[in-house]
Parts: sequence; C-alpha cells; structure tokens
Amino acid sequence: EKLRVSEPPNAYDFGQIINALNANKDKAACADLLTITDPKTLPVLLSNKLEGEILLIFIQSLEHYIAGKDPGLAYRHLFYLSKAERFKVVLALLSKNEKEEVQQLFDLLSESQSDQYSVEDLESLKKVYEL
Repeated sequence: EKLRVSEPPNAYDFGQIINALNANKDKAACADLLTITDPKTLPVLLSNKLEGEILLIFIQSLEHYIAGKDPGLAYRHLFYLSKAERFKVVLALLSKNEKEEVQQLFDLLSESQSDQYSVEDLESLKKVYEL
C-alpha cells in the first residue's frame, strides 16, 4: 500500500512521516514528500532528528525521482539539508559507499541544466558535502 503524503504542518509530524518512509524504504513516497515540502523549511522540520538513514533516503529519492525532472528542486533540497542541525555529524559517519551515492547525485546535477544553480554553486555545495 502506497503511503499517502501530505505536507507536514510541523517537525513532529514530519519526523513521523520520515520514520514511516524510512521503515518501508519507500523512496517514491519520500520523493513525493520532498516535492511538496519547501526546501527552506527542511532545517526546521528536521529539527535535531537528522540521521544517516534519513540523509540517505533523501539522497536516493532526490537521485531516482527528482533530479531528472527538477534538478533545481534537488539542488535546493541538498542546499537546505546541509543547514540542518547534526548535518556535519551525520556526514562524518557516512560510509564510503554512502558517500558515493551522494557523489552520484551531484554528478547527475552537474549533467543537468537549471537556472536555479550554476556550476560554481554546485562545486561549492560539493565542498560542504565533503566531496
């Protein structure tokens, strides 16, 4: 049964939805959530709940469902994700394979054209993701 996703009103509800998506490894529903969630609100909605598994399902959803259709949205989510509490901690704990997944998303974005980011923007964000 596909999880129905609507824009979460607050950090608690967002956390509940993310936990459910993560438990089911439902990348398509996660992509739906990211599509209707304003990237600017991510740091607030994530609060202090960012974890490696959550970062990864976001990365995978962005890579498989969003980057091809809307690279600008994928970029904005990556940008605001990096402003979330615990981002540096979570990033430091990623395995080599997990880092490669993040790199793949950046590769995809660098092949795409968007008026929402430049090559320089992407390069500077890659540094934030320690790639």
